[in-house]
Amino acid sequence: MSRRKSGADDAPKVRLTREKLAAAAKIFRFIHPYRFAFGFGLVLLFVSSITFMVFPYLSGLMVDIASGEKEMPYSLVDVGWILAAILVIQGAVSYFRIYLFSIVSEKGIADVRRALYEKLISMPMSFFEHARVGELVSRLTADVEKLYNAFSITLAEFLRQIIILLAGIIFLAFRAPQLSLIMLATFPVVIIGAMFFGRFIRKLSKERQEELAESNNILNETMQAIQAVKAFTNELFESVRYGKRINQVVGMSLKYARWRALFSVFIVTFLFGALFFIIWQGAMMVQNGTMSVGVLIEFVAYTAIIGASIAGLGNFYTELLGAIGATERIREILLENQEIDIQNAAHIPDIPVKGHIEYKNVRFRYPTRPDIEVLKDMSFQVEPGQKVALVGTSGAGKSTIVQLLLRFYNIDEGDILVDGQPISSFNTTAYRRNIAIVPQEVILFGGSIRENILYGNPNAAEEAIIEAAKKANAWDFIQTFPEGLDTLVGERGVKLSGGQRQRIAIARAILKDPAILLLDEATSSLDAESEKVVQDALATLMEGRTSIIIAHRLATIRDVDQIFVIENGQIIEQGTHTELSQQEEGAYNTLAKLQFEPI
Repeated sequence: MSRRKSGADDAPKVRLTREKLAAAAKIFRFIHPYRFAFGFGLVLLFVSSITFMVFPYLSGLMVDIASGEKEMPYSLVDVGWILAAILVIQGAVSYFRIYLFSIVSEKGIADVRRALYEKLISMPMSFFEHARVGELVSRLTADVEKLYNAFSITLAEFLRQIIILLAGIIFLAFRAPQLSLIMLATFPVVIIGAMFFGRFIRKLSKERQEELAESNNILNETMQAIQAVKAFTNELFESVRYGKRINQVVGMSLKYARWRALFSVFIVTFLFGALFFIIWQGAMMVQNGTMSVGVLIEFVAYTAIIGASIAGLGNFYTELLGAIGATERIREILLENQEIDIQNAAHIPDIPVKGHIEYKNVRFRYPTRPDIEVLKDMSFQVEPGQKVALVGTSGAGKSTIVQLLLRFYNIDEGDILVDGQPISSFNTTAYRRNIAIVPQEVILFGGSIRENILYGNPNAAEEAIIEAAKKANAWDFIQTFPEGLDTLVGERGVKLSGGQRQRIAIARAILKDPAILLLDEATSSLDAESEKVVQDALATLMEGRTSIIIAHRLATIRDVDQIFVIENGQIIEQGTHTELSQQEEGAYNTLAKLQFEPI
């Protein structure tokens, strides 16, 4: 039974090209405001790396002074003081380097996160139909974390290893040119071979973990469905299935063990062999008097450092490739066309709206379902202050009418007018300020009741909040809480009942004071007692506003000014409750009989 692997490993492998590097470099605009800290950090990185390369030289120098092989103008004490001074300098440089790069990475990545968040919340609804929100958030979280690691650690360490590698080779070329040629001819080849060998070993380790995960999946499934296993007497079947998977785990594990053993042989035979061969050559030179013991110690130390830097470059290079891939996916989001301009939203002037609504020959297909026409030549009008209801079976197009009025999608044909103007001619932000919606399933934010009501008008005064709560019939239950308006509602409002959440949503809409009100099955999930309270609050909310009500329960819309019966994306009947109920063969009358007449 196969399963799709998810997570960071799903990301496509990145091939490094000049174009990809140029595109990835554009992400550096986020650290441009901190370029001076970044530049100074690079300078300190160079100083720190070069200073580090002095330690092997001083170690060899101390050995030569102690052995008395050469006449030196300074003593071991002098070298000790020099070493202490360099350690202090190295510590200070490292401290400021790390702190400066932290400033760049923390503030730069914070700007990336802000830009991504602003981009996401300003995208049109069609974007979220193409991209699954859970995967999108997960992907962005992982990608931003890779970018953070690149800014804070990987990039600096990659440059550091390059500096150390070049400086080490230069030091060796001056101090021991003959041994350097031998080392450059043998050691890098062995190191690079070890890197590729190690990468293959890691791949086998990953495959072993995947096999083990598959066996654990079988175990979890069996335990969770143990009743079904026993009811169908499939204990033997499950035992055989699990046994086969365990055998595959053993086979992969032994393959992994064989290659690990070969890798150990490679390390002992070739890597240490090459190292000891070079040391043997150096020892021969010491014996011949062509090299001092101190220089040999320097050489061994520099060789070890160079080998470590080569291995480090391989690891950091892989991490940088992952970061480049992450920047591509981040930039794809940032380059999407957004619906609104958040930065200038506060400066957009309000649009005075009276509330006259007209749909003229509207045709619409959802972008994700272009083969299905949801609205077919839809036309109707709503006068300012009028209350109308949309009635019909599920999938008839009622919610689509509301979503198009909110400009969640662009229509294919026809026009939607508000006060005689196409809604496409309005600024989206300014236009939506005139609309409030109370949905069937109210989702509150995880803060306090006050914060959730203020969502309708963040600048409202305390008195306005209380007045809105009273009009929504919410003030009575709010006062029963010890913290009152500061009561935390929990994630998605789970600490409140359905009726309480609805009344908070109504208070939020009252505080917004919209010209147009949309009610989407606002009482369908409530019990009779809660529905009565919420209906009274809704009646207060609808006073003097153009209101469009989506309803399945016809008892809630008896008093509206106009009812539109919708079927297959078209209006098939319209009129008041009384008028439509008198049409014996009408669709509305059929629905009314089903709901109002006893069985």
